Amino acid sequence: MITEYDDLDALALAALVRGKHVSAAEVLETAQDRIARRNPALNALVTPLFGDARGEVAAGLPDGPFTGVPFALKELVVSVLGAPSTAASRLYADAMPTADSEIVARLRRAGLVILGKTNSSEFGLAPATESALFGAARNPWNTDFSPGGSSGGAASMVAARMLPMAHATDGGGSIRIPASCCGLFGLKPTRGRVSFGPEGAEGLGGLAHQHAVTRSVRDSAALLDVVAGPMAGDPYTAQKPDRPFLQEVGAPTGRLRIGFATTSPGGFDIDPACIAAVHAAARLCESLGHEVQEATPAFNAETVFADFTTVFLVGAATNVARRTGGELPAPGMLEPLTYAAAARGQKISAADYTLALARLHREARRVATFFERYDIWLTPTLTSPPRRIGFFDTATADVDAWFRRVVAFIPFTALCNITGQPAANVPLYWNADGLPIGCQFAARYGDEATLFRLSAQLEQAQPWQQRKPQLRVQA
Repeated sequence: MITEYDDLDALALAALVRGKHVSAAEVLETAQDRIARRNPALNALVTPLFGDARGEVAAGLPDGPFTGVPFALKELVVSVLGAPSTAASRLYADAMPTADSEIVARLRRAGLVILGKTNSSEFGLAPATESALFGAARNPWNTDFSPGGSSGGAASMVAARMLPMAHATDGGGSIRIPASCCGLFGLKPTRGRVSFGPEGAEGLGGLAHQHAVTRSVRDSAALLDVVAGPMAGDPYTAQKPDRPFLQEVGAPTGRLRIGFATTSPGGFDIDPACIAAVHAAARLCESLGHEVQEATPAFNAETVFADFTTVFLVGAATNVARRTGGELPAPGMLEPLTYAAAARGQKISAADYTLALARLHREARRVATFFERYDIWLTPTLTSPPRRIGFFDTATADVDAWFRRVVAFIPFTALCNITGQPAANVPLYWNADGLPIGCQFAARYGDEATLFRLSAQLEQAQPWQQRKPQLRVQA
């Protein structure tokens, strides 16, 4: 066992393996030990692939930046040959892929050891992780609370030190939401930065992205270097960065122009702790020499959130059609919310869907003008601290009320999916109850470099990795 495992990020673990201080087999054994003792309380890992992982290590791993580092994939979007691709749904419980996704192949080439798949909400609809198929994932800071979603299993594993980082996807905030709820760094890349091939061209009309939740900024940067770039045939891609993202970590930021928000698009209530977190982050940025002032981009919030909901309803219908050919399945095959959302999505015409996307693109252009004046927009990641298990109950068929509740929780994260901009949750604040409260930093389209430089500066000024949840674990 590696005694310092809990304190090491992925690059540090890889350095130990590269220097032959520990073996990849020892790292995997340690990760499995942590999972055996901590996962029962959290239900974060739902599809173990330990035998495959041991076989890969025994056969010899590729020489890459993460050789020997254990890793998990989200049970949504990506495919692993030999493991079901369930989308956290009974409808897909026995769906077997015929090949690895392109991102999985790239992760393997980087030397990562894939040891399982993590809990998600059904089709990624909920900002919590409580599927009927797998049950609720729990927050290691307090197991009465959700780790967020839909990448809640990934965030729970990383926060509980079962893994140093894990794959995550994001259609309305599903990297940043659980990163905020679990006290992690979580970056959603620019639209087109990471390929969805070969299974798909894009997700949710371009709203969906994938990357990871990590404990350190440098792990996120190095991992994005590994997975970024188009696959042959992709319909579009983000512009190539000037240099590797890892080189941005520790690079000078310059004096950035930062606008910050303490009121919500759409006028939703924001918990005082989330506002306090933004004020504290703004003061920290100012102390580091940046120009900081209160400012918010202009856009039609009512239109944006209505059309955002339309895209998700059509997405639910599409996920059903991909499996059934178009017919709704027996109700028991889907959670009531998913069934109702898919039924609504089927009734939306192609013209109405196309018009919704056109309106979202129009509003995204309005938001983009804000970033002609500012380098960064600082906001609460969420409008409240982590929610208790069951707050986003998918046993309801009231689609309109449920989506209003969701949008009220994620107005800041969802906007960056609509615009395609990169945005990161930075864990700088904990409330009086000891729960993490994240701040979102968004940059202009294609500019992950500035986010990595600023996030690394914040990490150095106010480190967060030493903060660990006191989880009750099995002996």
